[in-house]
Amino acid sequence: MSYPRFTGPMGNGAPVTTMKRDLDEVFLEYTRSICPVCKVVVDAQVNVRGGKVYLRKRCRDHGEFEALVYGDAQMYLDSIRFNKPGTIPLQFQTEIRDGCPSDCGLCPDHKQHACLGLIEVNTHCNLDCPICFADSGHQPDGYALTLALCEKMLDALVAAEGQPEVVMFSGGEPTIHKQILEFVDAAQSRPIKTVIINTNGIRLASDRQFVANLAQRNRPGRPVHIYLQFDGLEEATHRQIRGRDLRDIKARVLDNCAAAGLTVSLVAAVERGLNDHELGAVIRHGMAQPAVQSVVFQPVTHAGRHLQFDPLTRLTNSDIVHSIAAQLPDWFQADDFFPVPCCFPTCRSITYLLTDGEQVLPIPRLLDVQDYLDYVSNRVIPDLAIREALEKLWSASAVMGTDTTMEQLQRAAAALDCANACGINLPEALANLTDRVFAIVIQDFQDPYTLNVKQLMKCCVQQLTPDGRLIPFCAYNSVGYREQVREQLTGVPVPDIVPNAAPLAGLVADSAHGSKQAGHRAGWQIGLGCGQASGLPMSPPGGAAPHDCSPVNTRWQLTGWSSATSM
Repeated sequence: MSYPRFTGPMGNGAPVTTMKRDLDEVFLEYTRSICPVCKVVVDAQVNVRGGKVYLRKRCRDHGEFEALVYGDAQMYLDSIRFNKPGTIPLQFQTEIRDGCPSDCGLCPDHKQHACLGLIEVNTHCNLDCPICFADSGHQPDGYALTLALCEKMLDALVAAEGQPEVVMFSGGEPTIHKQILEFVDAAQSRPIKTVIINTNGIRLASDRQFVANLAQRNRPGRPVHIYLQFDGLEEATHRQIRGRDLRDIKARVLDNCAAAGLTVSLVAAVERGLNDHELGAVIRHGMAQPAVQSVVFQPVTHAGRHLQFDPLTRLTNSDIVHSIAAQLPDWFQADDFFPVPCCFPTCRSITYLLTDGEQVLPIPRLLDVQDYLDYVSNRVIPDLAIREALEKLWSASAVMGTDTTMEQLQRAAAALDCANACGINLPEALANLTDRVFAIVIQDFQDPYTLNVKQLMKCCVQQLTPDGRLIPFCAYNSVGYREQVREQLTGVPVPDIVPNAAPLAGLVADSAHGSKQAGHRAGWQIGLGCGQASGLPMSPPGGAAPHDCSPVNTRWQLTGWSSATSM
């Protein structure tokens, strides 16, 4: 039986077909994000189109936005199998009021503790990188933390974690801070296992005494590790990403660190069409350097100074995995890389290699990682000791060259029933894992275009703030928290403070039913001190009395939490 085509009052009376059409995309999930212009929280959806994954959202004032979030839809879907239960911190710092990402943090809705705590010790830098998401450099309004503030932030991390795995000192450029060695001492005087210095390397290339001072603090069980910016081997890469040719400087850093016994990770910011063709070369170069024990690839974050780009053609984690396999086909294939389960599994991928200097054997080829994460796959229960070891390895807190990571590798590899694989003698390779094992990490950080609260709520890289909060790194850079900290520490008003990311006063009240609920006492929108400085309205809608900006009612204080926030 056929149905007729209808004509009707459709403007000019044109025929109306009854034939429906299929969408060109598959809807995966509903989530929340932010408008990349005004940063207001908006609804969002994740869709698959043309084998890629996109995030789409709409702001009532600024329209619709769409961004590529994963270049391989099948890898995106497969990664979900690696999601695992989070581990909550010992304490939270904020209440739940407006929901993610407006209540950071950490608030009780957050699903993961801090595998890595990050402290930005300054905003000053001896470079002015065109892509800097922190907008650091030679600004007149920068800040530098005092030792007292740094210690307060370290204490907040210890209070939340008990025995934190890793603290990273960043900036700006942390090595030009006059008290950076005192900051390292402060961290090592607390039960923090590993200290990382995130650096461009300029001082490490020229100041051997400074390198020696760091090496003196690099002790068994309490390592100091260097996280070195290293974007590629070509002059054009350095000039476009860092603003100058730094190749000689990087070479001297690696020589000085090797001589001093400091271990290094090479960290490359990678942008499509700029240096993504150098991934294999960076890996080869790293493996040839005595000090280097891992390479980290980070697709560039489009925040801070790096705002001009096409969100539909951005580089993603899966693109880097496929590029590594294509550039080093004798060494790698795409399934050598696995999602890190402690964060949301699409955020980070990793692999470990056994190498004798000539042959390379990715450890995932020796065992099925999924078999040892039994909460990921419903398979036979494995040896718990091996599973525990692998969980530690596939974690954002794993730092190559440390005793903990080496021990976990040895425990896992020693349990494998294989004597010789792919040309590498395993018993011999295991004799000195420090020299035989290499790691490759791919870490994506969200920006205002790609922010997805589902991923954000399991973030395990957390920024420490002077008032004692731990804020997920991607929220800190995307939602408005960075601007708030900068205004508070410099006293210079920042024009684009985000209202729904403003720090909260003590807004939890008793409901009529005996439970807790969000109220509006003590403050409507608490800015950084008061509305005049932050650009926030001084009165709520309807002309009610302005909120009280006195110190007792605002918790954004460098001296500690106010009594008004204690519940």
